[in-house]
Amino acid sequence: MIKWDDKYLLGIDIIDDQHKELFRIAQEATDLLRDDFALDKYDRVIKIIEELKSYAIYHFKTEEEYMLDNGYRKYLSHKVIHDEFLEKISGIDLEAMDENQDEHLLSIINFVVDWISTHILGTDKLIAETLKGAN
Repeated sequence: MIKWDDKYLLGIDIIDDQHKELFRIAQEATDLLRDDFALDKYDRVIKIIEELKSYAIYHFKTEEEYMLDNGYRKYLSHKVIHDEFLEKISGIDLEAMDENQDEHLLSIINFVVDWISTHILGTDKLIAETLKGAN
């Protein structure tokens, strides 16, 4: 469902490396979804969600510090987008997930994959293009 591709590169090594890690976490969720031998995936899903949330917080902090350090004018609107992602991940109904694990896991994967791809190719690319153009 999600695979790293060089089209996601911003040319900012620390951010590119962190984006690759977000893709790895999303791939881990996809692998779990495809694991037909895992009947009860709940604990592993919770672990992946917590890892995603924790890593997203770490990554967003890095990206936001980079924007501030480089005087990126759209910092606040970018931060709002990050905060909305974290709110969505934090608001996942874990009790409902226990009822139909694959369906909920697929929904989470679809959201994360779409968000990561759209965010990197749009909002994050704009950071790189704007700051490179300013230098």
